Amino acid sequence: MTVKHIAIAALLGSACTAQAGGIDRSGQSILALFESGRYAEFSLGAVSPDTSGTAVAGLGGFNSGDMTSNFLQLGAAYKADINSQLSYAIIYDQPFGADVDYPTGTGYYAQGASADFESHAITGLLRYKFANNFSVHGGLRVQSIEATAAVPFVGGYAVTGDRDIGVGYVAGVAYERPEIALRVALTYNSSIDFDVDTAETFGLGPAATSTTQIETPQSVNLDFQTGIAQDTLLFGGIRWAEWSEFDITPVGYAGATGGSSLVSYDDDVFTYSLGVGRRLNDNWSVSASVGYEKSNGGFASNLGPTDGNKSLALAAVYTQDNMKITTGIRYINIGDAQTQIPGFAPAANFEDNHAVALGVKVGYSF
Repeated sequence: MTVKHIAIAALLGSACTAQAGGIDRSGQSILALFESGRYAEFSLGAVSPDTSGTAVAGLGGFNSGDMTSNFLQLGAAYKADINSQLSYAIIYDQPFGADVDYPTGTGYYAQGASADFESHAITGLLRYKFANNFSVHGGLRVQSIEATAAVPFVGGYAVTGDRDIGVGYVAGVAYERPEIALRVALTYNSSIDFDVDTAETFGLGPAATSTTQIETPQSVNLDFQTGIAQDTLLFGGIRWAEWSEFDITPVGYAGATGGSSLVSYDDDVFTYSLGVGRRLNDNWSVSASVGYEKSNGGFASNLGPTDGNKSLALAAVYTQDNMKITTGIRYINIGDAQTQIPGFAPAANFEDNHAVALGVKVGYSF
């Protein structure tokens, strides 16, 4: 067994991404920082969710139709050593996102409602290795967000939020024993504050402008891997994100709804993953992993009617000389949820929904 070949199995599950708790998408991984030598990677994921609900009888009992759009997820990273103890990485990801579009002509109370939330982040990290197998890492993250939404059943409401840029930080510690492919890394991602210039309209009325404060959540990632047998690796992770503090409440929307938020979440989210990787030969490794997010209950937003999930991922990596190509597929069983509107709680039931994610990542060491 060579550590180089077996350790890559821990990356197999990250080849494809899918929406997780809140509007989490990338998981804010910094694992490229632990690659050997000089290394670059590029990843592309394609996610196809299928999410629909049925209104209660008092609202006509209509089905919403599929209200989640397909989306692509991009990522890239570059890592290099400065000396035997100090290294750095620059990582690009799309940490948060939402693509909601209720079809029209269904009779469903939220038909025509839509939402789009887009984010991009560049993270610069430094890592210092001590002589006792411990290391520390940290750096800055520059992130942008922009958003639009339409909620026709609230007086023909529509809102546009201009792109804004915020800065946060990353800090963490890791412990490694390369001879058994052991690594445990704990990473904190700070929240990032934004002041978004916002334009709101109701029906054909004039646009009202204001500033909406948005804070993307702080989070903690715990990633681990260890060899458990010849050419076999156990890997997994736990991610906590403080979605209970995430809130989008434009001034006009709050005034029209008695102080309601356009998007908010009641609970923080823990995401768990566990998998096994196996090196088959000098060129091929495979893995299988499972993921889990607890359903918290209560009512979900009409613009995000999900609650928890379970997933299964299968992946393979092909290594040739200095290049490795990772491909993966993930099936996500989306947790059931209920929505509400004034006068109806619940207003709709979302059940038996799912998503499929496909991904590919190309890494090159030089």
